[in-house]
This record gives sequence, C-alpha cells and structure tokens, in this order.
Amino acid sequence: MKKKLALACTDCGSRNYTKDVSDKVRTERLEIKKYCRYCKKHTLHRETK
Repeated sequence: MKKKLALACTDCGSRNYTKDVSDKVRTERLEIKKYCRYCKKHTLHRETK
C-alpha cells in the first residue's frame, strides 16, 4: 500500500498537491518545483508532516 503525503508551497505555505510514495524509509523530505495557484508562479514545494 502506498502512503500519501502533502506538498506545501515554501512561499505562502498552502498545501496544493498530494503525492503517492512507497513505504520505504527516506531520510530527507521531498522537494519539487511546482506551480502555486495562489502565488501565480513556479515555487519550491516541500513535503509536510
């Protein structure tokens, strides 16, 4: 079974995206450049708790 995680914009903090990931242990948080509809630009999105 895959685990869902939320991605939050680093500029405004809104949680815009969800992503399915495997259950294996990761040491670092996921960081992806995505479009934020509130900032209206591409920003870095990080995994939240």
